[in-house]
Amino acid sequence: MAVWVVWETRLRAGTEAEGLALTQRIWSDMVGFPGYLAHEVLQDDDQNGHLLVVSRWESRQAADATKELYAGSPMVLRLAPLLAEERSRWVMALRDAYFK
Repeated sequence: MAVWVVWETRLRAGTEAEGLALTQRIWSDMVGFPGYLAHEVLQDDDQNGHLLVVSRWESRQAADATKELYAGSPMVLRLAPLLAEERSRWVMALRDAYFK
């Protein structure tokens, strides 16, 4: 069953541009991992250092395996010192949809 994984990132003041660029790079790397389907990077219009990434995966197993494999990547290591707090992650499944 497909799942959505939502990552929330809060960047320290003054690191917003670099943090956004690293986040975009991290997610461009995801296309090479098994089970990856798509993602969107959302930046808060009121707080530039607040990002949400909404990604879609074929399964939770694929998302979790990629998280473990990618955790020590140079991009993640470069992003870590820019964080105002540890990133949050939620794994969600679609229960209902409405399209207008």
